[in-house]
Amino acid sequence: MKLCRLMVFMMLAGAFGACTVHNVQRSEPLDREAKWAILPVANLAEIPMAGENIESILDNALRIRGLVDLQPQAALSQTGGTLILDDRQRYEQVLKKARQENVRFGVTGAVHEWRYKTGLDGEPAVGLTLQVIDLPSGRVLWTASGAKTGWGYSNVSGTAEKLVAELIEGLVLQ
Repeated sequence: MKLCRLMVFMMLAGAFGACTVHNVQRSEPLDREAKWAILPVANLAEIPMAGENIESILDNALRIRGLVDLQPQAALSQTGGTLILDDRQRYEQVLKKARQENVRFGVTGAVHEWRYKTGLDGEPAVGLTLQVIDLPSGRVLWTASGAKTGWGYSNVSGTAEKLVAELIEGLVLQ
């Protein structure tokens, strides 16, 4: 009987979504009307451009959350046609320009996983860390990390969108 209940529970749990793990540091409310910027997201995954994918997803998710003045990372990374491939160098260059433009808060992070798992279903798996930085002081004001897997019919970017939305729910804006 216990085994039967356990199996029913596991089937129901599986019916409502894939595995998600979150760790969110709560912060004081941050000013949604301040000048915000998307800073480069480090790509620690094996897939090229995963950081840039998260930057794009973050831009959309933060606008949905009501940020009034959000500078996309691409607008801050104009280098006169020079492509910067080094994540750290690109981060420092964008950070410098954001500070010159009096941006108050920067959103950055790192992608740890961006792939399809091996096996019959090939479920998408995403893992990332996000941070909000007070640019004048350099202090990290908020941070969140999470991992999420989807189902075999899901895709990685859709799974990432859901994870980003879940993580920034913990970002308190006023």
